[in-house]
Amino acid sequence: MSWYHESMYDAGAPVGSFWEDDAPPLVDGVDLGPLPPMQGDISCDVAIVGGGYTGLSAALHLARDHQLDVRLLEAGPLGWGASGRNGGFCTLPPSGLSLGGLIRRYGEEEARAFISSQVEAVDLVRSLARDEAIDIRPQGDGTLHVAHDASRFRDLEEEAALLGGAFGLPVQLMPREEVAEREYDSTEQFGALLNKTGFGLHPLRFARGLAAAAARHGAKLHGHSAVLRREKKDGWHRLITKTGTVRARRILIATNGFTRDEVAPDISARLVPVLSNIIVTRPLTEDELAAQNWRTERPCSNTRRLLFYYRLLPDRRFLFGARGDLTGKPEDGALMRAYMERRLGEVFLHWRAVPTTHYWRGFVCMTARLTPAIGEIPDEPGVFFALAYHGDGVSAASWAGRAVAQLIGGAGSFQKLPAPFRGLPPRIPFPFLKRWYLRAALGYYAHQDK
Repeated sequence: MSWYHESMYDAGAPVGSFWEDDAPPLVDGVDLGPLPPMQGDISCDVAIVGGGYTGLSAALHLARDHQLDVRLLEAGPLGWGASGRNGGFCTLPPSGLSLGGLIRRYGEEEARAFISSQVEAVDLVRSLARDEAIDIRPQGDGTLHVAHDASRFRDLEEEAALLGGAFGLPVQLMPREEVAEREYDSTEQFGALLNKTGFGLHPLRFARGLAAAAARHGAKLHGHSAVLRREKKDGWHRLITKTGTVRARRILIATNGFTRDEVAPDISARLVPVLSNIIVTRPLTEDELAAQNWRTERPCSNTRRLLFYYRLLPDRRFLFGARGDLTGKPEDGALMRAYMERRLGEVFLHWRAVPTTHYWRGFVCMTARLTPAIGEIPDEPGVFFALAYHGDGVSAASWAGRAVAQLIGGAGSFQKLPAPFRGLPPRIPFPFLKRWYLRAALGYYAHQDK
């Protein structure tokens, strides 16, 4: 069952992102077309459904580190989903829980293990880019969490105490005057927390670079190869596409917010996809940047529950993101773009007349427990999953892809995963009410933001 408009799942439609216009095509023999015509089945060790960061990282590590025969199937072009649509924030943590909430639910030791794993995840992105020669266009030494209201600076003080204390991360609390002098100023800037773990990157260049690296190491990657259904027969998992069948002893579901019932009904019933939207302006002039005292390349997000996230791109375009509508209909997307253009001008008054050149949207994947999920489906041996990064998936998904590759390859242990990652999240009660649950949550968050 899909509860967003079907256009959101049309893998033949261009995303319309700035990243698509600014990323080179895939090279090194990566197959962008559908699976070649088959006579009978193609067999492999591991079949992966989903060609984003999780699936591509898993394919790379399975082929390179475990010498397994891997086939990856993606409904659209490789990197078509959130991996090619996000804002390019390589940061942490991939959770909807507060830092205090992580400690209260899982205990301080497991919470520290979770955060430490995601510091490692940021380092993994850098090492993959270095080792596999991926031009990710890195920007900024850290990320800024910005108080959108004077009262929210207290939240940043608590966050700084936990990140710098219990979790031991390098952080710096900056009052409004310091942020205005060193970083930028706006109508919704009342101080910030600098987390020196993290940076910005070009998300589609990273996705396509992972694909090229996985292909070089022997993984077989297939874009435009939607899985129509999944079944098990004679001890084999079978993935059926329009042009053939892939048989594998083990499979990985790595479809995140685009997970459909046809492929993984027991998983999709546990996920809540949430729309996120991005606009990008034309390149800003030096005078326009100076008007807001914009001096930073650090990616920024604010303290709203329905957050804004924003960054200056290498060519001085400005990227501005926000959560979206509840339908995915094209007409609601047009209204969302108009809203975001207005809000951009309200937050950055001197940029009110700056036109936008790009608008696009995609899914953030959430769960009821508000943490990601890695594991093997209990009653379906050989069916693994890794997904649900709650809006911080660039590094988390890359790390999860490697972690699940280690599980499949026999080099990892499920019990050694940080507790917030382990196993399936709970089912969403009465899944047909998901939109109403989300409507209530967004309304509550909007009230908090006021």
